[in-house]
Amino acid sequence: MIPLLTLGIVLFGSICVLAYTLAVYALPLMAAVTVARFAYATGAGLIGAGIVGLFAGAAIFGVMACLFAILRSPFLRFTVAVIFATPAAIAGYALVYGVSREVMPSEIWRQVLSIGGGTCVGLSALARLADPSLFDAR
Repeated sequence: MIPLLTLGIVLFGSICVLAYTLAVYALPLMAAVTVARFAYATGAGLIGAGIVGLFAGAAIFGVMACLFAILRSPFLRFTVAVIFATPAAIAGYALVYGVSREVMPSEIWRQVLSIGGGTCVGLSALARLADPSLFDAR
């Protein structure tokens, strides 16, 4: 019984980490899914659509990170950051709300916790976008 309980806790934690990672990259992930669905609908096949979607998601993240690094205007950098972080914050809010739905009876505290989770995911997305090690040529 103890090993199964431990396995359940580890699996739940792993799913939460995976969901958090996907929430941080919400904009590139949704762009990749949209492009992959379009490629599949136009006859690319399942594997071809997956490859096209993978490249599209990586390209979106690369373009956003390059724009954030290259632009010097604070307003334009803020605009790029908001475009990248808003879907991540919404996904983080939905993630925390969905997980806390079964364990927290108070709607007010669930909203407070969900807003805090969305804020943390949005700030984490900003930190990933502004990571200077993305452009190191080591």
